[in-house]
Amino acid sequence: MSWSPDSWKERPVAHAPPYDDEEGLAQAVAALRRLPPLVTSFEVEQLKKQIAQAQRGERFVLQGGDCAETLDDCTPDVITRKLKILLQMSMVLVHGSNRPVTRIGRFAGQYAKPRSKDIESQDGVELPSYFGDLVNRAPFEPEARKVDPQLLLEGYKHAGLTLNFIRSLVDSGFADLHHPEYWDLSFLESAHLNEELREQYRQTVGEVSGALRFMQALGESSVDELHRVEFFTSHEGLNLHYESAQTRTVPRREGWYDLTTHMPWIGERTRDPEGAHVEFFRGIRNPVGAKVGPTASPDDAMRLLDALNPDDEAGKIVLITRMGASHVKDGLPPILERVKKEGRTVLWMSDPMHGNTHSTSSGRKTRDFDAVLQEVEGCVAVHRACGTVFGGVHFELTGDDVTECTGGAEGLTEDDLERNYATVCDPRLNYRQALEMSFRIASAI
Repeated sequence: MSWSPDSWKERPVAHAPPYDDEEGLAQAVAALRRLPPLVTSFEVEQLKKQIAQAQRGERFVLQGGDCAETLDDCTPDVITRKLKILLQMSMVLVHGSNRPVTRIGRFAGQYAKPRSKDIESQDGVELPSYFGDLVNRAPFEPEARKVDPQLLLEGYKHAGLTLNFIRSLVDSGFADLHHPEYWDLSFLESAHLNEELREQYRQTVGEVSGALRFMQALGESSVDELHRVEFFTSHEGLNLHYESAQTRTVPRREGWYDLTTHMPWIGERTRDPEGAHVEFFRGIRNPVGAKVGPTASPDDAMRLLDALNPDDEAGKIVLITRMGASHVKDGLPPILERVKKEGRTVLWMSDPMHGNTHSTSSGRKTRDFDAVLQEVEGCVAVHRACGTVFGGVHFELTGDDVTECTGGAEGLTEDDLERNYATVCDPRLNYRQALEMSFRIASAI
């Protein structure tokens, strides 16, 4: 079947933003096509190699970041805190898995969100829903909720600024921040933490710290390797106008690359093999993720793999399961067994956040730390039973001290949510919850 960066326009587009200004949209897309790429094909191919290693069980993947980035959060402090928590979590997971860890941030492009309805109502007032800062803005005001094609360019510019700062941090030795003496481990003293778990955390911290000191004592080359870590970027490839405008061929390489990010992914609500999103992402050389929820059948998974990776290329496909803690032990095994039987090459990751979202009595969306952990532990157990490789985790998290998810050693309750509920969309693990989660996962894998 023929493919081009625009062939998706011939398919039904799920969760498409309602652009009314077609001329303005065409102008914005044309401007994006002329701008330099945000990432390089070399970086994309490097990530694909690492994903292939993770598919064989030789590497583990940590993917995390904001539910929805905002343009206003393109600041040094916010970006640094995101990198810091991903780096610290990855060091704990290296210790627990005895494998190198690939870090993939949900940043520098996570500006678009699917919406169930195009219109939102508050106190009898109806306005367009918030589709992410790539499309409109979060405040419930007529001007903010106007769908503006120029935000495609603003998203590109802020993604570029974010990537530039990340690369500068990495090149300047930002990895020094992984020293445990810089970590916020105050949750270890929480009254909600039993003594056995507290001692396990302390022992792990001591071992990680000792291993780092030993590696630094080996010599200059090893220190340099510690200081120069890699961060890759990812976002949900929801807005196909944005993705296709930055998709191009590059010299001395075959095929097309989506150069907005290293690894785009397809959401649970846009993974229809006959839809526009699968049509677009089947034609690019990037590794592609796809969310697989509790409604997915083994046949659905195989149709998705046939569409996105008919040649079964290693490093190409990441299936990110998001079953929910109560469904993972029944819903996941049939899919794993079918894909294994067909001999398909897949990196299996767990997104334990989206299947465990619920609303409080006051209407706040939240997630419980224990339910999130139970889904990860359930995935680990199912993969062991099926003889498949559990290769990574995918979290919505922040390096900030927000109060959006309940539980964890902090013992946050629903009453605590209003203290600092800052997300513009879904609830995220805060810094201490995310770090604690990494310790818990490290003991399970």
